[in-house]
Amino acid sequence: MRKKEYQITDFREIEKIIKSSLICRLGLCNDNVPYVVPLNFGYKDKVLYFHSAAEGKKIEYIRKNNNVCFEIEGPVQIIEAENACNWATKYSSIIGWGIVNFVSDPREKKIALDIIMKHHSKKTAWKYNETSVKKVCIFKVIINKVDGKKVV
Repeated sequence: MRKKEYQITDFREIEKIIKSSLICRLGLCNDNVPYVVPLNFGYKDKVLYFHSAAEGKKIEYIRKNNNVCFEIEGPVQIIEAENACNWATKYSSIIGWGIVNFVSDPREKKIALDIIMKHHSKKTAWKYNETSVKKVCIFKVIINKVDGKKVV
């Protein structure tokens, strides 16, 4: 990071950004063609969890290359000024890298779905239709590296 004064080095602060955010932008690459997709997600123990249809561009890209990059941002505040050059933005964000693994075990899928649902609600346990669990594609990103930035 060029401006070290903006760097977040405390992993607890990085986790606060992850836990307070609702959307993760997942960066994929296939045959040197990049693709970024916004997704809702869940987080637990340095792992991001996602649900998806079993087919589509994102799944196709992941199956060909399971190395991914992701971006998650915290609240953004625009600071206005009289002069356009003095405008600023306060924000926090993280960029991370990891490996995707697909989850196929029905019990593990339900655990992942609970993690995703808990991320978006206060409820901790849910009931799932077995047919839906069988059909849904669940994948997780095991985080290998993450960088944080906070501009205040």
